[in-house]
Amino acid sequence: MEDIKKLFSSNVRKYRNQKNISQEKLAEISGLHRTYISAVERAERSISLDNIQKIATALDIKIFKLFIE
Repeated sequence: MEDIKKLFSSNVRKYRNQKNISQEKLAEISGLHRTYISAVERAERSISLDNIQKIATALDIKIFKLFIE
């Protein structure tokens, strides 16, 4: 199994691209800062459960999808 931060970051990027939205737009929808979203997508941040939920809600997906390959 790959590193959980890398898996999570890869999935955030994948679902964001599927929705055809920018990091800036995802940040706006989720209420998080654009640089925070960028750091998450580069697997540079450990992320809180609250922020995981905000991102999943903004992407309109179930939370578990961000953790599966």
